[in-house]
Amino acid sequence: MDAEASSFETSEMMGTFLASTPLLKEAWRLCSAANAMGCGAFVVEQVGGVGYVAFSGVQEMPVLGWDPSCTVLAPLDAAGHGLFAALTRRYEGEEPVMVHSGVLHRFLHYHSRNDLQSQIGSLLDNTKSIVITGHSIGGSIAFLIALSLLSFLKSIFPPSVLCIGFGSPFLGNESLSRAILRERWASSFYNVVAMHDILPRLSLDQSLVQTPHWKALIRFWYTSMMSPNSMNLADFQLTEEDKAWLFSFAVANMERLAQAGEGSGGRSPWPLGNYLFCLEEGMICLDNAVLVKKMMHLMLRTSSPSCVIEEHLKYGWYVEKLSLQSLGRRFIEGDLFESSYKASLSMALNSSGTSQQVLIAPMTKDCLKMARQKERHPNLNAAYLSIKLSKIAPYRVEIEWYKACCDNSDMQRGYYDSFKQRGASKRESHINKNRIMLKVFWDGVVSMMDRNELPLNFHKSSEWVIEESRLYKLLVEPLDIAEYYRSGMHLKKGHYISNGRERRYEIFNQWWTERVVIEKLGNRRTRYASLTQDTVFWAKVEEAKEWLDKIKSESDPNNLTFFRDRLNEFEAYAVKLFDRKEASADVLAKNSSFSLWLKEWRALNLQIYPLIELALPD
Repeated sequence: MDAEASSFETSEMMGTFLASTPLLKEAWRLCSAANAMGCGAFVVEQVGGVGYVAFSGVQEMPVLGWDPSCTVLAPLDAAGHGLFAALTRRYEGEEPVMVHSGVLHRFLHYHSRNDLQSQIGSLLDNTKSIVITGHSIGGSIAFLIALSLLSFLKSIFPPSVLCIGFGSPFLGNESLSRAILRERWASSFYNVVAMHDILPRLSLDQSLVQTPHWKALIRFWYTSMMSPNSMNLADFQLTEEDKAWLFSFAVANMERLAQAGEGSGGRSPWPLGNYLFCLEEGMICLDNAVLVKKMMHLMLRTSSPSCVIEEHLKYGWYVEKLSLQSLGRRFIEGDLFESSYKASLSMALNSSGTSQQVLIAPMTKDCLKMARQKERHPNLNAAYLSIKLSKIAPYRVEIEWYKACCDNSDMQRGYYDSFKQRGASKRESHINKNRIMLKVFWDGVVSMMDRNELPLNFHKSSEWVIEESRLYKLLVEPLDIAEYYRSGMHLKKGHYISNGRERRYEIFNQWWTERVVIEKLGNRRTRYASLTQDTVFWAKVEEAKEWLDKIKSESDPNNLTFFRDRLNEFEAYAVKLFDRKEASADVLAKNSSFSLWLKEWRALNLQIYPLIELALPD
């Protein structure tokens, strides 16, 4: 593969690999079985070392519009019980994660079923991997089931979960897609979409689902799914004009969605995961959401109203064709290409069915080229970051020098308090600038991971990532905490740990935790013993200082007991930190915030203990 190859080339290989395995055929076989069982059915089966869970595409009518309240996007955290805690955490400026309310309603129904939970648990105990799948709306339900399973397994062991939807409509908004990318789960989701199927291209809102055209189409699809051998188009009650209306609605909807770029709004439907487009001459697999929307629109423009009915029911035919198809595909006009990128571009364009469309072919070609222009190859990006890190290393070295100066200062305030109480000297201003420059670099790394622009296991395969991110966190987060309280942000937003901590630090914590588990490091000290290992220690000191201020003016014995217990807990935690040698020497500097707090608290504790005992009833 060329060094400058675009991501769709890699996605194409992933799609080809998936089509060459039994996974697609087995998934569709079980989807068909679930469809035949009727409304709300599901099938659980183990095939070799793989467990499958398939959901019927025939679902209760409220999901598809009989109940208007089930046609809008709803916050994912409405599911409750922390089912999607990893996805629903919001950061400043982010839109909430939202999903189709009707699909969420059906997910909660399945999640409450003990028989389903028991069978999934059995699969997890007896198989190495699990595939969650579904046709039509069943695929959207499968996505939520898979997301809940990934969220649950995240805290236990690295899960092997694959989700495959066949002809499933959009599930949620852009925030959902970003949250999945953020968790590095995008590679677990595949949306199999027939070239002219309108359902994956529709927004199931009230402007559509309340129409008689839509209700008639759904009834026919449901009947055909449950009895595929008895499908009779003669019984279909839509006129040619009705089909034309549905087709025009789908084209207009897809055109609107294709024009909406990233960050266009929190309630607009958005693709997630990988899209495997099934075509008569092959397939295309894409993972860029903007590119997916444009390609869905362009492919639909090559279709006609006559495809509205049958295409959604042809996935068995497409899957069989993909399984038997040769990997070789003819190039347009027999050209030989000088790079694998150009070859892949030609193959994709030819497979899309648009290569002979005079008006659409140039737009399709530009659409496929967009991936190359939009992002570098993930491995190149990783190499670029390692080079960039070497260029900003002097910023970190200067902060280390500053810490050493603070530790040796006659003022004996230590690193944290020296920066928090800094004046307007050039030295402190320069260190603050370095802090900001390092923040920009690491936020850029996190942003690239969110956009899927780095290798899947970037933080595991590149040793420098874990080491440098941890050193950065140990060295710089105390400065961020100092700046937070120095600027009075705690008065506006609340304390740092709950309301001000930047997301990058939580990600670095997760990386290090994974490494500790894998390497079984336990509580062993790292080589950064000169830096306090709990990087939010100073934020905890700030909270303890506030409790101390409150207890001085408190007269209610119950409140006195509450604050005293909190302060004792913090003192015990700090002592444990010192016993483990996980706190740096600057914490105990004579004039550090912690030393002053400890001295005042121990003196006050002796005074308030008799008061509490006297006030409490016998």
